[in-house]
Amino acid sequence: MASVNRVKQPSLAQLRAFAAVAEHLHFRDAASAIGMSQPALSGAVSALEEALGVQLLERTTRRVLLSPAGERLAVRAKAVLDAVGLLMEEAEAVRAPFTGVLRLGVIPTVAPYLLPAVLKLVHERYPDLDLQVHEEQTSSLLDGLSAGRLDLLLLAVPLGVPGVTELPLFDEDFVLVTPEDHWLGGRHDIPREALRELHLLLLDEGHCLRDQALDICREAGRTDGAPVTTTAAGLATLVQLVAGGLGVTLLPRTAVDVETGRAGRLHTGWFADPAPSRRIALAMRSGSARGGEFEEFATALREAMRSLPVRVAS
Repeated sequence: MASVNRVKQPSLAQLRAFAAVAEHLHFRDAASAIGMSQPALSGAVSALEEALGVQLLERTTRRVLLSPAGERLAVRAKAVLDAVGLLMEEAEAVRAPFTGVLRLGVIPTVAPYLLPAVLKLVHERYPDLDLQVHEEQTSSLLDGLSAGRLDLLLLAVPLGVPGVTELPLFDEDFVLVTPEDHWLGGRHDIPREALRELHLLLLDEGHCLRDQALDICREAGRTDGAPVTTTAAGLATLVQLVAGGLGVTLLPRTAVDVETGRAGRLHTGWFADPAPSRRIALAMRSGSARGGEFEEFATALREAMRSLPVRVAS
């Protein structure tokens, strides 16, 4: 049976004193660096040696040296102090909203079109917020939120995931993008039923936009046997394929100007009311300690997005 470990736990003050001596190898300089008197610093290091049961320093009348044990434990002491520093920074971030790190996950069919507004808002209103953006597909984002790797998501909803709270931002219509000579190009009264027989180009599996487009087609009465070509990993490629005459596609309204502006030989067609649409929202862990902060962030984002071609949620 293992013996009970009766070694005293070192204090942070003792670790701080030892780390300072290990760095400066001089008691007076070390004491000055951490704002401690030299006798108090010497006493703290001696108490740490007693608590650990090892000699950390070799003291002579002319210099201070680290013992072999001291060299090894100095690295550990610094790591402990660094970790405590990070803990204090996180605690400060909790006490002061919109400071510290915010890890935001964004889906690929939102990131290029909404991030400029998000980044401008953070820069102007929350300058102390360290925003870190992660662009991933919906399933990966939800896994990251559940595991604590991500704090907040910007994506299409509804998700229907237990333990996840959605904060709606806006609704946006879908637009039909066609080659310039297509019979539906330029129309503003396209019935949804027109989707039944069109040669539709979609994103690869895993993109929520693909699933949304297929749902719209099914609602329009499209059968599973109608041609659907999946050849693109991103909207930019999808639009280039349309420009090349390979078919038509559906784009969310916020993506239209960006994607069609860099690909010629295209027309857009607008659906008759009510047009098919999608809802974009922030998503957070239900009961998150930063829930109030995230709700305030959602309110600010709604205001920032009023200039976009969307219907902002109330």
